[in-house]
Amino acid sequence: MRQHPRRCECFAAPGLPWPRAAPARLGGRTAPLPLVPLLSISLALLSDALTRLLPFEASTWRHRGPRSSMRCTPSSGMQRGLPPPGDCCTTYQPVVWREISIITSALRNDSQDKQTQFLRSLFETLPGRVQCEMLLKVTEQCFNTLERSEMLLLLLRRFPETVVQHGVGLGEALLEAETIEEQESPVNCFRKLFVCDVLPLIINNHDVRLPANLLYKYLNKAAEFYINYVTRSTQIESQHQGAQESSDLMSPSKRSSQKYIIEGLTEKSSQIVDPWERLFKILNVVGMRCEWQMDKGRRSYGDILHRMKDLCRYMTNFDNEAHAKYKNQVVYSTMLVFFKNAFQYVNSIQPSLFQGPNAPSQVPLVLLEDVSNVYGDVEIDRNKHIHKKRKLAEGREKTMSSDDEDCSAKGRNRHIVVNKAELANSIEVLESFKLARESWELLYSLEFLDKEFTRICLAWKTDTWLWLRIFLTDMIIYQGQYKKAIASLHHLAALQGSLPQPQITGQGTLEHQRALIQLATCHFALGEYRMTCEKVLDLMCYMVLPIQDGGKSQEEPSKIKPKFRKGSDLKLLPCTSKAIMPYCLHLMLACFKLRAFTDSRDDMALGHVIVLLQQEWPRGENLFLKAVNKICQQGNFQYENFFNYVTNIDMLEEFAYLRTQEGGKIHLELLPNQGMLIKPSSPPMGLLQQEFLPVLQPSIQTADRHHTVTRGITKGVKEDFRLAMERQVSRCGENLMVVLHRFCINEKILLLQTLA
Repeated sequence: MRQHPRRCECFAAPGLPWPRAAPARLGGRTAPLPLVPLLSISLALLSDALTRLLPFEASTWRHRGPRSSMRCTPSSGMQRGLPPPGDCCTTYQPVVWREISIITSALRNDSQDKQTQFLRSLFETLPGRVQCEMLLKVTEQCFNTLERSEMLLLLLRRFPETVVQHGVGLGEALLEAETIEEQESPVNCFRKLFVCDVLPLIINNHDVRLPANLLYKYLNKAAEFYINYVTRSTQIESQHQGAQESSDLMSPSKRSSQKYIIEGLTEKSSQIVDPWERLFKILNVVGMRCEWQMDKGRRSYGDILHRMKDLCRYMTNFDNEAHAKYKNQVVYSTMLVFFKNAFQYVNSIQPSLFQGPNAPSQVPLVLLEDVSNVYGDVEIDRNKHIHKKRKLAEGREKTMSSDDEDCSAKGRNRHIVVNKAELANSIEVLESFKLARESWELLYSLEFLDKEFTRICLAWKTDTWLWLRIFLTDMIIYQGQYKKAIASLHHLAALQGSLPQPQITGQGTLEHQRALIQLATCHFALGEYRMTCEKVLDLMCYMVLPIQDGGKSQEEPSKIKPKFRKGSDLKLLPCTSKAIMPYCLHLMLACFKLRAFTDSRDDMALGHVIVLLQQEWPRGENLFLKAVNKICQQGNFQYENFFNYVTNIDMLEEFAYLRTQEGGKIHLELLPNQGMLIKPSSPPMGLLQQEFLPVLQPSIQTADRHHTVTRGITKGVKEDFRLAMERQVSRCGENLMVVLHRFCINEKILLLQTLA
């Protein structure tokens, strides 16, 4: 039977009975005793042992005796394998250090199991002096930078008086480690520990004296970290996470409970509650320590921006030292207001940028020029047939819609129209857009602010931030700088191409569609109508037609008639086929009507306008009347695609009326190849001339061949027109959006040639 070792006086405590139970034997080996029996050891024993051991740490490691290899497991080393009297400090110190390592590891562990909780409780019962010395000595034994930093951080949190001695050194060590490890992203374990854990301890301790330039450096590091943390996209996140479940990726709107893990940290350590709130607290503390002109109490972002505008008004009156101080106040305060509100805006209009694949899908919104007034403002009584009202309308003022004019609105306050059903928090979103825009303008209003802000942006590589480019593009469109907006959209496309393939189904296609429609609206505002039409027709290939009753689209007028202020309105539209396709048709109508209603004749453009006016009928009645009036003035009209795409019953009735004696007996060439059979300037021909036979289309040479060959051409044309009209009336129930979509796809070349 193995005898228990002799008691060590160094470990003895008055009145403590020595444990006599021999360790259990398993397979010839001594089985480690469970942790729970440690409770039988007096805490005074451990405290006394640590008090004796710690001061001699440096020397005893060099004097380990031959019995240092005696069995002592981490869970039972203080019960078994104890040294003889007088030998503990020189022989068995590593044994105790192993126990200390187990305890301190439990302090850094997020686990809530019984062993970990017991070890934490054991540590808490030790005297404060022993705790402090233990943490310091364990820190000295750590060779891993991250582990060493976490241990020292435990010390700083438990003993604030040590912040003065160790705080700044720990912060600088973390920033140095970040550089040495060549971390690609600011969102890394070293920066997180510095910004979220160490920095608040340093700047909130008034005994720590820091120069202003160091405070600005730390503020810069904190701002870069928090902004990148909040705006981290799902694509980039997936690269860093590996096997982490995508469902853990949360929307930034719920960033207080997000689950993604920063490499090198535990899940608990990776979570940051209210990152924006934390960042602005750091801004306030740094401001007070740098003696900025601070406002008492909590201020809104609008209040902060207003204060910075006031400060800029008299910046030139300060001396050099004060000027530098307040310059930093304006730059950092305004910059953080800008990034916060720009993020809020983008997160609201395009939430998919910050959501995981399993998040509920939310339709993005796109900022566009408002062309809803393309039909004009003149109201017409819809209870009468058009041809009965034509003369009544002749005396009315003939005005083009305001989108015909220069829409440039540089320097103006523009109104953004948004449907609350599509954006519930529309007021807050538009306010964020306004604050971000005004912050940006302030930062570039003075040369010294521009220079400092540009320097920070270059260091942060903000030109690679996709979400920020989306905001800047919308802001430039709002400012009416359309050429810059087009360049920004090309930059945006390059950024999207450099990112990994999106995990959200159809997300890449959606981004492409969004860019196409914004390019179209910019080209339209610049008067580049062919480019506008080209982008719109490219976009039509992506349209998924909505399911609707074809008849209703012709019977029900649009109920929403927003007020249109010339050259000032913008729209936030859902990026869906149902919303975007009507907008595209509005753009095309606006392009073609400018050409159709000029003094020179252009039947092709006028025909395209008539086809497009069917959308949202009868809103386009007034413009249709203008088209009919122009046809009457010309005396004839040729548009061979008429029966392919015009299915509106009112339009069909009007064109049938135009051929009658009462309607003016207008010569209409609406059938394919009719213009080749009858020249408008020539008298009616008796028989088809031989020279025209080879050019007949196969469709004309089949069912109706006996008409063109055996009878007078005018009689045949009249009969064909009547039959075509009858067939067309039967098509009036077709889905209009399908008809117009087919028009855009099939006639793409013809449409572009018309605008050449």
